[in-house]
Amino acid sequence: MEKISLNGTWQLLPVEEFKEDYPKEGWLSMEVPSHWQEHPELESYAGKVVYKKEFPFQKRRRKRYRLRLSGIFYWSTVYLNGHLLGENEGYFFPQEYEITHLLRKENTLLVEVDCPNEEKKTEKRMITGVFSHWDCLDPMSNPGGIWLPVEILESGAVYLKGRRFQMIELSQKSALVSARLLLDAAQPLSAKVRMTFTPHNFPGQSQAWEKELELAEGENEWETTLEIANPRPWWTHDLGHPNLYRVTVEVITGRTTRSDEEGFNFGLRTFEMRDWIAYLNGKRLFLKGNNYPPGGTRLAHMTYEIYQRDLQLAKDAHMNMLRVHAHVEHPAFYEAADEAGILLWQDLPLQWHYRKEVLPQALRQVEKMIGLLFNHPSIVIWCMHNEPLWIAETTEALAGRRTFLRWNFLRMLWSLFVYSWNREMMDSRLKRQAKRLDPTRFVVRSSGEWALGLWRGGTDGHHYHGWYPASGPLRAFDNFRRRSPKNIRFVTEFGAQSFPNYESSIKFIDPELERFDWRHLEERHSLQWGNMQHWIDVEACEDLPQLIEASQDYQTQVNRFFIDRLRFHKYRPTGGVLAFLLLDPNPAIQWSVIDYWRVPKRSYYALKHAFHPQYVFTLLEKDIFKVGEGIAAPIYIVNDSQNNYDQVEVIAEVFNIQGVRTLHAAFQSRLEADSEAKLVQNLTLRFPSPGERRLVLTLRYGEEEFQNEYRLPIEG
Repeated sequence: MEKISLNGTWQLLPVEEFKEDYPKEGWLSMEVPSHWQEHPELESYAGKVVYKKEFPFQKRRRKRYRLRLSGIFYWSTVYLNGHLLGENEGYFFPQEYEITHLLRKENTLLVEVDCPNEEKKTEKRMITGVFSHWDCLDPMSNPGGIWLPVEILESGAVYLKGRRFQMIELSQKSALVSARLLLDAAQPLSAKVRMTFTPHNFPGQSQAWEKELELAEGENEWETTLEIANPRPWWTHDLGHPNLYRVTVEVITGRTTRSDEEGFNFGLRTFEMRDWIAYLNGKRLFLKGNNYPPGGTRLAHMTYEIYQRDLQLAKDAHMNMLRVHAHVEHPAFYEAADEAGILLWQDLPLQWHYRKEVLPQALRQVEKMIGLLFNHPSIVIWCMHNEPLWIAETTEALAGRRTFLRWNFLRMLWSLFVYSWNREMMDSRLKRQAKRLDPTRFVVRSSGEWALGLWRGGTDGHHYHGWYPASGPLRAFDNFRRRSPKNIRFVTEFGAQSFPNYESSIKFIDPELERFDWRHLEERHSLQWGNMQHWIDVEACEDLPQLIEASQDYQTQVNRFFIDRLRFHKYRPTGGVLAFLLLDPNPAIQWSVIDYWRVPKRSYYALKHAFHPQYVFTLLEKDIFKVGEGIAAPIYIVNDSQNNYDQVEVIAEVFNIQGVRTLHAAFQSRLEADSEAKLVQNLTLRFPSPGERRLVLTLRYGEEEFQNEYRLPIEG
């Protein structure tokens, strides 16, 4: 298949309404793919824009041509040389039209694009997820535009219209794969289909299959089963190698004429969730990771290389899963995740509350999402909706501010704990649709559903103790996890906001505290200043570096608090821990551990430390202790790796504020592969005088060691 690019310079015309004829004057020029707000005259524009591309074309004999528009935010109507090709709703999947009979030597392609702002956030209509309503994106940004390539595809009389490859069975000797192809023929004819599996990132021999087919005019669906000898399974980076095959599908007509060809990467793997515990290729694994936002507000400019760096940062921090949070990412992201060996939890772009009229389109777009992404081995979970709650603005609703109308706050609580049409009706329908379309993957109705006894089974947990005051302080989570174990089976959100490092902060923040425009930072850069002041003594910060340090210290404290406790509950019942949030999609002060410029905060390195596979830790019941008080400090070890250690040494040391060691104790234990948390020793500590102490725990395993440290403030 030959591709003729129509990217490059297009003409744009913002309009109030679409119409039959447009003026010749007043058009702007802009490169495509892009988002129209990148144009200096459209920086704050939202609404309707007409795109125009004039291009010459020379058709070849016996060739068919289709126009593919790979992604447009959000509604679009497409005309070629004055002929209506079609209309579409949805930003993340391609639309394709047969244009063989319409192409001329000189052509005009016209695309009417509509991407308004969602003015009423509790009654949204567009399926754009976080791009229309989120507290982690600049609310003034609008994603409107042709954001993915536009191209003409050339083929012979038959072209490949769709393909779906599905694992049926996997063993050491062979793998069975179902191959389903959709072929479109210009007329009845005979054709040969050749499918080749070639090792992509490991050494090995290619394996090929051929089949002669008799095709009718129009669409022809064909399915067969392929047996792959000596298969190399796809693994996460922490369990093995993400082995990928390059699959090539060729359609041949006549004796040797290649009518169409397509290639893509494919991985052989099985995945299942048993009571929220993951099994990859039959092997149990503990999922650790983070939420991945749009890689950038201007998604059109994300590249495979940027995603490679993002995923490497995740791998370096011992993460094996990312949740694609309430959006579908650029296609290059999924290719990079397959290569990196990172599992993906993929959300449909539904975020918070929608009007009922969205359901038919949501059902259609579930099918589009699954069809688009089905062949990626990295994707193992589909989720239909993030937090289907009645929320206008989280900064008001979840912080419980007085400015938020009491009625709306109560309505949010009702939708969370009692009934939400979005969740009970729409999301249930979407889940059934997803399970019908893809029985091979785990499907979540909606993210953040509370388990409420017999009333509701619940899904994954979102816990913001220590950030949103309505959730309570960090310590309240200790009581919560003991009382409600179902709500910690799989946790996909927790965290606190922090400022980026100084060099990044001063790119969008005045370095002098007295000149800070807090309101602007709240309105445009995600800062929840009231919440930060609630937990951090910002008045004690004399300058920006001190404020940055205080916020990152608190973020580190919050993240480790949750991770320590959830690793304590590993498999009892916790199957996964995903923090919130990996990185910033725009310059911001928020929950991320990596800023917009891809500079890790200190809290990133702390998160990496807390996710270390071989881990020693304690759970303290208090933050501050009294002189003479008995301090319970149970010492636990846990192992997420597949390595077994018959003998490990655990060392506990206490140092006073002068750095003098006042306690040293050593214990021997065994650390099994993929173990649950194991109690090594119950320590009880007492201190006769006030002052801060440090409890240092060291785990020695094999030829390596890991060290963890906890503060012990002692008051008189």
